[in-house]
Amino acid sequence: AKMAWRLAAKLRAAAAAAAAASLRLHPAHRTVRVARLPRSLSTAAAALSARKFTDKHEWVTVENGVGTVGISNYAQEALGDVVYCGLPEIGTKLNQLDEFGALESVKAASELYSPLTGEVTDTNKALADNPGLVNKSCYGEGWLIKMTLDNPAEVDELMNEEAYEKFLKSIED
Repeated sequence: AKMAWRLAAKLRAAAAAAAAASLRLHPAHRTVRVARLPRSLSTAAAALSARKFTDKHEWVTVENGVGTVGISNYAQEALGDVVYCGLPEIGTKLNQLDEFGALESVKAASELYSPLTGEVTDTNKALADNPGLVNKSCYGEGWLIKMTLDNPAEVDELMNEEAYEKFLKSIED
């Protein structure tokens, strides 16, 4: 979905640039039409990697049966500058909502909870030397673990981004 939106944004930018450059053209040639992308493209991409959230502020994306787990922007902002990441060993078996590690910052510590049932297949080794990646790129380079999915249906029980935003608003009130 992100790729489709980026493409649409680039097309809009190109259309705006073309419109600005076309001031010397005949009025009939100034209009640039941006085609709508087929819905199947954006929904297929979204189904592969849609970010899902827990009420404990972890997120997961799933691709080819492997979940990548991290903490939300809300969580990293609440923690402040992360100075230590305690992550599990590869091969650790987790049940959904099991505690799997902790993040420590200069002002707080926070436990980490597994969004899914499965086995840890990888940990983000870059966080050992640079735990601040969790703050700089919580949805990118600051991921925490990768895990198999023993029960893929658990993904459907998690919140999508829209539901998570509503959840955040409800706890802030």
